Amino acid sequence: MSPTASYPGDVVPIVDRLASVPDLAPGPGFAHAVTITGKLAFVSGQVALDSDGQLVGPGDLAAQTAQALRNLHRILGALGADWPDVARFTWYVLDASSVQVIRDVRDEFIRGSLGSQPNPASTLVQVAALFRPEFLVEVDAVVAVGGQ
Repeated sequence: MSPTASYPGDVVPIVDRLASVPDLAPGPGFAHAVTITGKLAFVSGQVALDSDGQLVGPGDLAAQTAQALRNLHRILGALGADWPDVARFTWYVLDASSVQVIRDVRDEFIRGSLGSQPNPASTLVQVAALFRPEFLVEVDAVVAVGGQ
């Protein structure tokens, strides 16, 4: 796949991001649902490892979130996609009370490319542990990819 997103006829697979639903409180920083056309890619969970497999940001949730998102963005590029193509994030954290840190870092990465669109659908789950004790956050994604 190409390193940048290109779609037949410049049609992006994300059709709509549903941020407002009657009689339902708005999602704080995310869409309630996202509709797409075309193919989906399911991106495995990304953690705060650099290209040498070394932990980035020991004990620092913001630094770990940023590295996990950098890794995810590299995968998006390999898929020919970018942040506007992300339909859903799933976050796994050790401490859900730190959700604002994750939101702030996420928004630094994605808001500029989304324009006035709401953020992707999102779920955050507090877990007892991740696969290595030094990890504080892991994020996976569902991505709408162009092509046939």
